[in-house]
Amino acid sequence: MFDLRLDEIPLPASKNNRENLVSWIIDTLCLHRRRGEPTTDDGVFSPIHRILSEHLFNNPSRGYETRELADELGLTPAAIHHHFARLVSAGLVSTSSGKGWRSYYLVGGSITKAVTSMKVRAQLIHSQRLELLDQVWNRGKNVAMAIELPPDGKPSALIRIKEWGPLEEGESELSRFMADMGLLGERPGKEINPESLSVKIFEMLLNSGPPISIDEAARILKGPKPRVGRILERFRSTGLVERVARTDRLSTALWSAMTTQYTRRGEDWMLKKGGFERLSVPNSILKNLKKGNCKPETIARALKGMEPRSQMLLLNLLGGRLPLGHRLIGSDVSMLKKKSLGDLDRILRRIEKVGVLLEESDS
Repeated sequence: MFDLRLDEIPLPASKNNRENLVSWIIDTLCLHRRRGEPTTDDGVFSPIHRILSEHLFNNPSRGYETRELADELGLTPAAIHHHFARLVSAGLVSTSSGKGWRSYYLVGGSITKAVTSMKVRAQLIHSQRLELLDQVWNRGKNVAMAIELPPDGKPSALIRIKEWGPLEEGESELSRFMADMGLLGERPGKEINPESLSVKIFEMLLNSGPPISIDEAARILKGPKPRVGRILERFRSTGLVERVARTDRLSTALWSAMTTQYTRRGEDWMLKKGGFERLSVPNSILKNLKKGNCKPETIARALKGMEPRSQMLLLNLLGGRLPLGHRLIGSDVSMLKKKSLGDLDRILRRIEKVGVLLEESDS
């Protein structure tokens, strides 16, 4: 079964160091699932590195048996088979069985052809799997906030592309989709249950236009805040979810900043350094602050005629901060699918480039 994991890693600095190029391929394809302590050899003597560098990439036109490589690498045939199985799942290596031991070889008999084959399969399968979102997307059409700020950082995409398979007991189409897309982590375990916290949070994202804060998700789903935060960040690493400033909470953030600064520094500071005079903030707000009956709704009504970006500037002058929230990327499902396919294409283009460099280094 095709099962490819991709980690978005910057291209290696040196394009002439063959071993670094092989290491980059291994890291990008997540062929080292459990990375131990840093070593002085940078992993160049690891079994998977030697299989690729000294055999498959060095002589791509021939096949290799596990018994043959086991003797040379000092490992058991089962250990060699384990590494080949990952390469087969990734689509780089194919296998044939004759009269003797099973033989493994690069798809197409060359590095570039193997990468091209992997690319075509990955794009097709990923596109097909994303079609499920058409059935479960319920965010509506108007999901943009009054002020759209850039996402809060952009983590490297960690993409998983897995071929569709029949459901097993205790799974739903959505939970299986999430597991196959990497939304449930490396080993989903009980999280693949349709009633798990991860699935419930993703369902919230599918049904919510505004971003969802960690506090909101934890309160509604009655889950621990630290765990909810880890789940949302795991979603974000797949490139399907983004973390943005909750500009829809602007009036609440302004109310909090105004009451805090008025208590600490007083009216004169608010007028001069707090931006009230500069931005022509209505005097009614100061009057309400004096009376102690200022509320977020009061701020929203008073600043209704002020441009949203001026309100953002006011919040900045008052030293306030907007809370962050998570939401699915894109205003509609087509934008999300386009973004995810774009992330995949960007990583695959890098792999193609490194494949060409590796092939040129052997010529």
